[in-house]
Amino acid sequence: MRDARGNEILPMAFLPAAERYDVMVEIDSWVIRSAMHLFEEHEHVPGEGMFLINLSGKSLGDAEFVDYVEQQLRNSRVSCDRICFEISEASAISNLRSIGESMKRLRKLGCRFALDDFGSGLSSFGYLKTLQIDYIKIDGGFVKDMMQDKIDAAMVRAINEIGHVVGIKTIAEFIETEEILDTLCRLGVDYGQGHCIATPRPVEELFRPNARQPSLTVINS
Repeated sequence: MRDARGNEILPMAFLPAAERYDVMVEIDSWVIRSAMHLFEEHEHVPGEGMFLINLSGKSLGDAEFVDYVEQQLRNSRVSCDRICFEISEASAISNLRSIGESMKRLRKLGCRFALDDFGSGLSSFGYLKTLQIDYIKIDGGFVKDMMQDKIDAAMVRAINEIGHVVGIKTIAEFIETEEILDTLCRLGVDYGQGHCIATPRPVEELFRPNARQPSLTVINS
């Protein structure tokens, strides 16, 4: 998001306020609407890979919002199995029952789900058996310091191993160096994102012919 002067405003600068004043459903509806509009207005839509879209737990627990998402997806030119919704660990656990039902509805259309910032909260690994999750994103706070901090390295290893035991693919965030990338490959982490792989870019660049450097890439195959 950008302010009136064109300055970039990072999500964590306005999302806490949006959650406090209970406007996340409106914001997430705009995100869904804008994403579907991008698919419609661009002749070139990347032919491979998934589109990851962040949603708040508050929105995903709202039945009317899920109705809206279903309608938008049915009218989209992009197959639902290429859409992956990201929800944070904390919001998923705080709205476990309602979110679980919403996830079932959207999974029937073919959508996938990722649990974001996993390891940052106080939840149990047992929730991975309750929620139908396709991917867990290992919290970047552990990844970025894993080469200097043995506890962070152990957390990355544990999350990756538990994820694989329950059949969930893992994604490491904040991959900033080749050393971290090489270590994650040896650990068997499935996917990664971070400045070492690609820097953030305007979403419109994804829809340019011959677009390269995706922000999420396979690091273990």
